[in-house]
Amino acid sequence: MKVAEVKFTNYAENVKKALDAVHADKVLKEQAAIIIKPNLLGPQPPPVTTPIECCDAVLDYVRACSDANVVVAEGCGDPDMDTHEVFVELGYADWAAEKGIHLIDLNDAPLEWRENPDCEMFPEISLPEIAFTHYIISVPVLKAHTLSTITGTLKNMMGFAPPRYYSGGRLGCWKKAVFHENLEQAITDLNRYRTPDLTLMDASIGLAESHLGGPECDPPVGKILASFDPVELDRRAAGLLGFDWLQIGHLNADIEEDQND
Repeated sequence: MKVAEVKFTNYAENVKKALDAVHADKVLKEQAAIIIKPNLLGPQPPPVTTPIECCDAVLDYVRACSDANVVVAEGCGDPDMDTHEVFVELGYADWAAEKGIHLIDLNDAPLEWRENPDCEMFPEISLPEIAFTHYIISVPVLKAHTLSTITGTLKNMMGFAPPRYYSGGRLGCWKKAVFHENLEQAITDLNRYRTPDLTLMDASIGLAESHLGGPECDPPVGKILASFDPVELDRRAAGLLGFDWLQIGHLNADIEEDQND
């Protein structure tokens, strides 16, 4: 099963059911270090951002089947707040303290420089070292996007882009603004360097028109998705929002992660 799709009733039961459906426990028990990567672009509450309850269910699942060191990591894009402030605003700081888990601001993490001449927009890129030392579980929410049609697990990797190199540009002050100059190609290039290893998508509600707010899907989508294949998962997610993935550039691209060291 490439993509598990489970009807949503509650996070604790449905996250476990979706991850069990793709036999995630067998893979997770082999890992030594794991990142849980929510989508916390700014201080907006769910469904713009990933609910704590969803990450909590993922964390409980991981801890039940693995002895790995687990951290929660994000690099927000908000121009006026740092990631720690977003963690506090959305309740992640209190949750992490309760769970005994470390929060990492990817915007300030130590970096590693990589090259891939096949990448059109980023033949060279700087990304946090932790992206290459940890197993990445991406936990996005289902949303339409004004520039890339949808924002799913592939776009969620933008949280790893360090603002010191990728803020500013001609499209404004957002911390990852350089990506928005050609967003479809930027998502493609980024994921050629590093894709999520496993995705658990919260499609319980869904945003129908924009990634920053606006109308929620009516009726709510009511799904939890899981997959080891990020492209196939995002293609399924596009369909849940009523989009044809064949018309979405980064879901048609040849994304093959570069394994250079």
